[in-house]
Amino acid sequence: MSESTILDMNQEYTGLGKVEIAPEVIEVIAGIAASEVEGVAQMRGNFASGVVEKLGKKLHNKGVKVELAEDGIKVDVYCVMNFGISIPQVAQQIQDNIRQTLLNMTALVAEEINIHVVGVQFENVKQDTETQQEM
Repeated sequence: MSESTILDMNQEYTGLGKVEIAPEVIEVIAGIAASEVEGVAQMRGNFASGVVEKLGKKLHNKGVKVELAEDGIKVDVYCVMNFGISIPQVAQQIQDNIRQTLLNMTALVAEEINIHVVGVQFENVKQDTETQQEM
């Protein structure tokens, strides 16, 4: 399979032309779908994406890498989870949400959706501790 057939949405020739989707679009869709899941604190980006976000532009593809392979689309998601949640359950919800959102929006099926938990955010625990110390 070539890259153009992987992202070709048309199942049948209709005479109107073809629709192609850029991998960056898949990254944005997957990033938004992953960040919608409760338990995901943030998506991991690099230094440049952090600077861009501080300047006011929201990067929706942050923490998502899409690879167009011979056997299909592979999505890697790098995220930070909230403290106290079940990481396996939230990871499964992220995979399900990305798979369903990609199918609904693009009619494409991802062969692999790999979740990489790169950190745990303890923000809520810190706030509780600070509140107790003030008393």
